[in-house]
Amino acid sequence: MQEEAPVSGPPGTAPDPAARLGPPAPTDRLRGWLVALSVALLGGIVRMWNLGLPTDKGTPVFDEKHYTPQAWQVLRNGGAEDNPGFELIVHPPLGKQLIAIGEWMFGYTGWGWRFAAAVAGTVSILLIVRIGRRLTRSTLLGAVAGILLICDGVSHVQSRMGMLDVFLAVFVLAGFGCLLVDRDQVRARLLAAVNEGRIAESAWGPRLGFRWWRLGAGVSLGLACGVKWSGLYFVLAFAALSLAWDFTARRAAGVQRPWRGTLVRDVAPAAWALLAVPVLAYLATWWGWFVSESAIDRNAVGTKIGEDSAFWFVPDALRALWFYTGNVYDFHSNLVTSPDKPHPWESKPWTWPMGLRPMLYYYESGDGATGCGRADCVGAVMLVGTPAMWWLAVPVLGFALWRAVGRLDWRYAAVLWAYAAGFLPWFVNLERQMYFFYATPLAPFLVLAITLVLGEVLGRAGQGIERRKTGLLVVAMYVGLVVANFVWLWPILVGDSISPGRWQAELWLPSWR
Repeated sequence: MQEEAPVSGPPGTAPDPAARLGPPAPTDRLRGWLVALSVALLGGIVRMWNLGLPTDKGTPVFDEKHYTPQAWQVLRNGGAEDNPGFELIVHPPLGKQLIAIGEWMFGYTGWGWRFAAAVAGTVSILLIVRIGRRLTRSTLLGAVAGILLICDGVSHVQSRMGMLDVFLAVFVLAGFGCLLVDRDQVRARLLAAVNEGRIAESAWGPRLGFRWWRLGAGVSLGLACGVKWSGLYFVLAFAALSLAWDFTARRAAGVQRPWRGTLVRDVAPAAWALLAVPVLAYLATWWGWFVSESAIDRNAVGTKIGEDSAFWFVPDALRALWFYTGNVYDFHSNLVTSPDKPHPWESKPWTWPMGLRPMLYYYESGDGATGCGRADCVGAVMLVGTPAMWWLAVPVLGFALWRAVGRLDWRYAAVLWAYAAGFLPWFVNLERQMYFFYATPLAPFLVLAITLVLGEVLGRAGQGIERRKTGLLVVAMYVGLVVANFVWLWPILVGDSISPGRWQAELWLPSWR
């Protein structure tokens, strides 16, 4: 089946509503799914290769030491963490519940506490292939997006660690994908209304019916918040994005009053699907805490806070959760950089787009890292973005901004908006301790931005055979460069034993040391 032409520009301004409401999706549905599943399978093999290593003498490494024991507690306690003496449970439970599934399957081992993260990383690859295909209307470019995510060092390392950020990233990406499908369905429904002569029955435009994909986005975003509270930034950003898409769809369909139509027809359903549903999904992740008798602050009402309250109508369990949430918020608010003892691998958000300050998760030398054929071998795992992608972040994001503002290209605007939702909020409190792994949710949207630019390089079908061949050659060369860069970094992404000289050769910048 012939490849659909990738979209290299915004929808045209032709008077035909079908043209204004956007190009059709690719028709090669079977091939599209076969490509997506094949790329995801390849990514799963890469993510799970020798997944159980390295460990710290059989124990977790870096921040795995926080989350994997808590996941084991979740498994042992029926869904809730313990550790009441120190109250160091400072994130919602869902990520640890997912880690606990792997520990239930494989035990308290490296494979056990990393399996769920590897699955999440593999699902992210499947999602980004489908999202890239829907954004560009090209199965080829969807596959390119999947290959780029496979070869991203940040996504790879986080998919091989018993930490929380990869779960946040996959739920955010799933929410974005659901909203993309919802956008296409809304436009298809409006086009049907145009064709049936119903578009002018009301100055506000037609009702759009129940939107299951938007509901799915709300559930996904609520689950993201159930992993880390930073998912809230994406809830607010994606709710605004969905309403913006509703307005532009009504305007493109020729609705007489699209602004008022959006306010009347769309705001209330959007508030339900993208604000109320995420709250309900978030609360559902606390199921283990609610049913527990010994979880932290579960019985705070009557012990740590009084039984009488102005909010007497709120159940004690929710009041206790609110109290616990306040304590966790205080912890994060006071987690500031000490001027006397700064964390050696702390970084600020302006360094994240290009990955200028990575993180060393694991380091072993000498007898603990044998295997390189020498007595002074080194084994290390470093969270570092593949330079062939991350070092292009500034020009790529700058080009996306120009396309979004100067050419009103909704695809670049959507990707840039999602990237900003995961990036800009961290500038609000620069005194807070921050680390490069907070940028994990940014990686898929950087990949999508690069994929859109590669679509420009590839060009449209119909621009001439020579133009397309040249574009395809450039895209293939770039993807090959990314793959080669990833292969070079492989030893420090998985903890392989290497010589000290090779270790030094992996550290490309002084800030990587």
